[in-house]
Amino acid sequence: MPKNKNQNRKLKAAIVLTILIAMIFGKNVLERKNFNELGDSFISFYEDRLMVESYIFSISEKLFRIKLLVNHCEFESDYSHVIDEIIGYEEDILKLVVDFENTKLTNVEAGFLNDFKGIIKDNLRISDYALLYSDESGINASKVKEYNSYIERAITDLEKLSQIQLDEGKILAMNSDKVVNRSKIWAQFEVAALVILLVIIYLLIYTSRNIRTGIVD
Repeated sequence: MPKNKNQNRKLKAAIVLTILIAMIFGKNVLERKNFNELGDSFISFYEDRLMVESYIFSISEKLFRIKLLVNHCEFESDYSHVIDEIIGYEEDILKLVVDFENTKLTNVEAGFLNDFKGIIKDNLRISDYALLYSDESGINASKVKEYNSYIERAITDLEKLSQIQLDEGKILAMNSDKVVNRSKIWAQFEVAALVILLVIIYLLIYTSRNIRTGIVD
């Protein structure tokens, strides 16, 4: 009877050991998943948020220069040169927009970016600077006002896009924090499981010694 009891104890201990080992193995699989998620979050934060914010900054700077050229057209003597400058800024902006489009966009982000792109491509194409200013009639106030309204709309889109970067960056940071906390919980479980394993191994060794001692006696 004692022999059967010892065998039952060993069987139970073996089952517990198997369960603990399986749980530790599962923990390691989840840990790798958490590590990959954390790595993806850092990459996304850099490529899709930090880099995009730099695109927005560069676009804003070029758009501001266009605004200055439009609002101070009466001080320009070489209109063709100014047209070339504006076209150059517009082309640079559109190149940055292409880089922006290649990042991971939310639906709202894509909407604002498409609206902004449409303004640059369709509404701010200045084919003839005389539409804004001429020596005969001076400043075309209505045209300058029209261009400024489009520029302000474009600036609003950029402000919305910049706010999205902050909001999405905050979400990424919160998700990363959850992954770290989850890893801490699993690390505590692993320590507890290892302690239990040591206790079971010790009990098995102790039981085996008692059995051998009984046999000898």
